[in-house]
Amino acid sequence: MAEGGHNTIIIKKIKKAEHGHHGGAWKVAYADFVTAMMAFFLLLWLLSVTTDDQKRGLADYFAPTTASLSRASGAGDVLSGRTLSAAGSRVGDGGVPSVVVSLTPPPPPSDVNEDEDPDELEAVREQERFDEALEAIKQALNESDELSDLTQNLLMDMTSEGMRIQIIDQEGGSLFHSGSAEMAERTRMLLGQIAQVISRLPNDVSITGHTDATPFGSGKYTNWELSADRALASRRALIEQGVDEKRIVRVVGRADQEPLIEEDPFLPENRRISIILLRGAPVLPPEFSE
Repeated sequence: MAEGGHNTIIIKKIKKAEHGHHGGAWKVAYADFVTAMMAFFLLLWLLSVTTDDQKRGLADYFAPTTASLSRASGAGDVLSGRTLSAAGSRVGDGGVPSVVVSLTPPPPPSDVNEDEDPDELEAVREQERFDEALEAIKQALNESDELSDLTQNLLMDMTSEGMRIQIIDQEGGSLFHSGSAEMAERTRMLLGQIAQVISRLPNDVSITGHTDATPFGSGKYTNWELSADRALASRRALIEQGVDEKRIVRVVGRADQEPLIEEDPFLPENRRISIILLRGAPVLPPEFSE
């Protein structure tokens, strides 16, 4: 005990031994490695499932300075499967959908190497003739006071078979008299305008008749017979307007089997005549190419 009766307080500092630690840097490196491996295997998968054209497209995207043959699409104009009218063909509240196989139109001749395959060059020229035919039909209808309102009944697009022109029924404006293959006069006039354009082209022609899903008739005459008879009536009208009958290689009735509006096969717009200028035409003679 110290003098004065006070206890002496002794403070002893104990230094604990430090233990080393690894930190979190290794976790970051490991995460980067796993991410890189995932990207690598994703790349391998993409290479195995993509086509050569898709690979070239990806290569062009990541190398924008690489010269490539650009191909303009037909979206936004009549080739994209729209009607000729500004508002389009009306179906209820939704408008007529376009059921089209997506095709990329060929480049214009100025972008084509003359050393390329002759078949490819002819396909380019054929596509240009289709473009001109669609514009000619559009112009002819817009200039006709009697037929300008029928642009809402036309749906023109490109399919894998060729240029398709569909004449579509509208509520209150049928193409044929109810339940028969007797053609309305305005329909005959519309087919006349179409015939004037397609008669100048060498392509073979296919005609298909369609009905809606409303049951028709009884006994042996059904929607099958009705659609076929309407297709045949359209064939006769085209021939009367100057289309060579030898060019019409297919006339088919499909009844209600291929509705334009799949969500509602009973709509009048499903009643239609489909005319296709088939691909694979021979080279045009000089009088057509001028």
